Amino acid sequence: MKAKLPDVVHFGRDVCNDYTRSTSREWWLANGLGGYASGTISQSLTRKYHGLLIAPTQPPLGRHLVFAKADATLHDGSQSYPLFSNHWGSGAVEPHGYVHIASFHLEGRVPVWRFVIGDLIVEQTIWMEHGKNTTYIAWRLVNQVDRPISLSVNLLVNQRDHHGESNIWNFNPVIEGDETHLTVQLHGQSKLHFKTNAGKLLSCHDWIEDFALGVETERGLADKDAHLCVASFNMQVWKEWSGLVASLEEDASPYITESMRRRQAHDVAQLTRAGMLIPELCETPCWIRQLLLSADSFIIDRPLEDFPYGESVIAGYPWFSDWGRDTMIALPGLTLKTGRFSSAYNILTTFAHFIDQGMLPNTFPEANQAPQYNTVDAALWYIEAWRSYLSASNDIASLKAIYPTLQEIVGWYVKGTRYGIQMDIADGLLMAGEQGVQLTWMDAKVGDWVVTPRRGKPVEVNALWYNALVCMANFSALIKKENTPYAALAAKVEEGFSRFIKPKGGLYDVLDVQTEDGTKRHCERIRPNQIFAVSLHNSPLEKKTQARVVKEVAKHLLTPYGLRTLSPEDADYKPRYIGGVWERDGAYHQGTVWAWLLPHFALAEFKVSSDAALALSLFDEMRNHLMEAGLGTVSEVFDGDYPHTPRGAPMQAWSVACLIEAWVKLERARNGAPVLSPSNMESQNHDAS
Repeated sequence: MKAKLPDVVHFGRDVCNDYTRSTSREWWLANGLGGYASGTISQSLTRKYHGLLIAPTQPPLGRHLVFAKADATLHDGSQSYPLFSNHWGSGAVEPHGYVHIASFHLEGRVPVWRFVIGDLIVEQTIWMEHGKNTTYIAWRLVNQVDRPISLSVNLLVNQRDHHGESNIWNFNPVIEGDETHLTVQLHGQSKLHFKTNAGKLLSCHDWIEDFALGVETERGLADKDAHLCVASFNMQVWKEWSGLVASLEEDASPYITESMRRRQAHDVAQLTRAGMLIPELCETPCWIRQLLLSADSFIIDRPLEDFPYGESVIAGYPWFSDWGRDTMIALPGLTLKTGRFSSAYNILTTFAHFIDQGMLPNTFPEANQAPQYNTVDAALWYIEAWRSYLSASNDIASLKAIYPTLQEIVGWYVKGTRYGIQMDIADGLLMAGEQGVQLTWMDAKVGDWVVTPRRGKPVEVNALWYNALVCMANFSALIKKENTPYAALAAKVEEGFSRFIKPKGGLYDVLDVQTEDGTKRHCERIRPNQIFAVSLHNSPLEKKTQARVVKEVAKHLLTPYGLRTLSPEDADYKPRYIGGVWERDGAYHQGTVWAWLLPHFALAEFKVSSDAALALSLFDEMRNHLMEAGLGTVSEVFDGDYPHTPRGAPMQAWSVACLIEAWVKLERARNGAPVLSPSNMESQNHDAS
């Protein structure tokens, strides 16, 4: 049965006509290539990353803002009404188009505004074409009136790096074309095409300066921008959707209704495919279906020369690229719990091409620079991602092919690889760390300052190490590899892991931390990293100790939106993630709440209590979060103190993915449902994927 689009995100005049509230709520779209579009309900810009087409120049990275804004004014005879708002450097908000917004909602992922002015009801919507650097904007008249109604729309463009600042002296494009197809010459050979079959395009060349970007002000970054108005678009407003398309693709179609059907069909297909995994459950809640759509936004194409089906995961919008650690943590929720088994395989195979000295890349920098390998745990999450994939797919052929690579990872970790990463033969535990290098997921660094270095034997790294060794022992048995060392190594690590257990409470965060006087100590700070020793598939702890870990984490770190990264009782606790770069990075892992940790805590809670309903109840407030910040998705972080204001990237892959993964697992457990085989869900013929 075809799935229905969720109806979760909707607002009335109480939010829409309040500039502060409507501007704090953002819609986000993505095209599967690394490109995206974004804005606010008020249609006022607050970030340098807001725009209607931010496209990768070197897919999936090198993203540039090329189409910034479409400011529409409604004309009813002699009266004109702005449907947009702008915040200027003077502090003024002008015009006040937001006062005409009667409602706003997401139709699936797609933003829809309803404007009511007198007896006129007009709707506007924006969407991106999947797999294309293309954005559509359309309007329609909802009610019938006995007079002509028209729109004039100023089209504002740019060509700057999405992280950068505008330079009006460095962008003077040639604008060519006619009233149905205008082109704007960008740097190099690229052109931005505006097309319509419903109105007229009239070229112009006017810089509009002094846009004030309030969020960038809060973040201590450059907070002014300028955009070039290259055309005015004029059209009659009818009861049918009509508008224009902006694209880097010369063959982009101007037919609005056809593109709208393709967009809706794509989203319905995502939900239908995911729904096939859980047919025995009650109807999936709307907020979970909304997250299933959000999950699709992070998966991107990353074709390689010898693997054209390459895929990856954008860690978060707007400023993240694809990160190795984030990709592997997010993979089960984004792909395996949504029915995208070929995407899971493609992602795992893509990253296999970049494994070096047993390590997975931490990041793929912009501009085709060399990958960075400063991560101790990404390769261990990679092995866990393979475990999840094999559990879902039973793809033994792929296991046989990747097995030597997985052996290589473990081999390097045993004998030693970059940054002092090596197994200590005395206790079997992994040690890692060099001066000035951040290796764990708590990786904030400003200049030469590594905020939380965690040099020694980090607890979550060794929980992952144990999990990986058990996985390798099981993989070996699956493909009938005999006389492998993994079971014996796992037993040694399990014994050594007991060193993490505190006499009272939970686990030490890091063992054998080198001190200035040459001695070693254990880090007793209460951090969330210990939860992985419970939540991972294979735990090195007995049940009694697992329960103690869950209790300590709940007491000190649990919030409705995730786990704090440091106990509020610690002298270095930072209650707010605010300020400039130094202030924010100094708080990033010193108390700030991370959303992706909440599902891991819920799974750990279920392990020790066997109460799936209790574990699921931990997500109650997260459901409400979909109506704030990044609409229909989940933020990266939240303040450690109440009211836990959402911060960081408004749309984060592992925040969404871990919620989906945990919800599916817990809901199945609550309903007593068996784990389903996906063999009938999707072909395992990867050559055709």
